[in-house]
Amino acid sequence: MKKLIVCAVAGWLAFQASAVEWLTDLPKALEQAKKEHKQVLMDFTGSDWCPPCKALHKNVLTSADFEKYAKANLVLVLVDFPHHDSQTDDQKQANKSLAEKYDVDGFPTIIVLDEDGKKLSKDVGYDGTGPAEFIAKLPKAKASS
Repeated sequence: MKKLIVCAVAGWLAFQASAVEWLTDLPKALEQAKKEHKQVLMDFTGSDWCPPCKALHKNVLTSADFEKYAKANLVLVLVDFPHHDSQTDDQKQANKSLAEKYDVDGFPTIIVLDEDGKKLSKDVGYDGTGPAEFIAKLPKAKASS
């Protein structure tokens, strides 16, 4: 029994170490993107009520292929509009402001920014594509000079 618990804890720690980090603060994400010369991917989602959002998260955004790509190329920002999960009033207002700024009118919406905050792409909805197809549709990072 002790070995089983140790194995379970070790597996959980390994999973946690490999998972990508999702920020909720765009200014901090842009600061990090600038330092690391990465793009920012914003996921506007209804994490606890939107079926296509849940499918995108399950099929793509938590896949090993996407996480590997994201670690090398992206700073991730979760802009969530839950119906049941709680958020601070400040987070709700920040998310509402971002949705207005980027004219988000459906979920999920994926917006990619360059490291300076310029919008590179906007994709609304999820068509069931897998990680490879999703990654292929993302704007390619400019080669560093």
